[in-house]
Amino acid sequence: MKKIVFATNNKNKIREVREILGNQIEILSLEEIDCHEDIPETSDTIEGNSKQKATYIADKYHIDCFADDTGLEIEALNGAPGVYSARYAGMEKGAGHNRRKVLDEMKDKENRKARFRTAIYLIINGKHHLFEGIINGSITYAERGLGGFGYDSIFVPEGYDKTFAELGDEVKNKISHRAIAIQKLIKFLLTN
Repeated sequence: MKKIVFATNNKNKIREVREILGNQIEILSLEEIDCHEDIPETSDTIEGNSKQKATYIADKYHIDCFADDTGLEIEALNGAPGVYSARYAGMEKGAGHNRRKVLDEMKDKENRKARFRTAIYLIINGKHHLFEGIINGSITYAERGLGGFGYDSIFVPEGYDKTFAELGDEVKNKISHRAIAIQKLIKFLLTN
């Protein structure tokens, strides 16, 4: 079975990607390759951050890998939080603070349109590839649901009336931005 490193320390992302992939490809975490340093994410784009993380691991560990970065882009906030989604309320704040900041900034907005966008950067056999996944939806007026992570409890994907947090992992892992990008990655890996 093909082994590949997912350059993240986010256990939720590792679990989600392993569930999406099933047993098609073995995903190794940074911890499993004994990488414990914080990988810089200093780009002003999600594509740039995913490339930066994948390049760091490929250069240092000489192993095939991929990295992702995801942004929640809200139309009424001119695309914010975007590349700053993970630290929107500040570097020391968590996901709950980020969600509350978004809801506070959106409280008087009628336009609730938003989208999640994931960029996956793959380095395999020395070659570089980029895959993108986008899901459109809207921002709720209050948090709903106990599942998921990040902004899942305030985002309703298009065509649904429940948030990602209410839909649960089984549904989310079939329709999400990350699932779309991962499916493109899988198709590439299985055909090349």
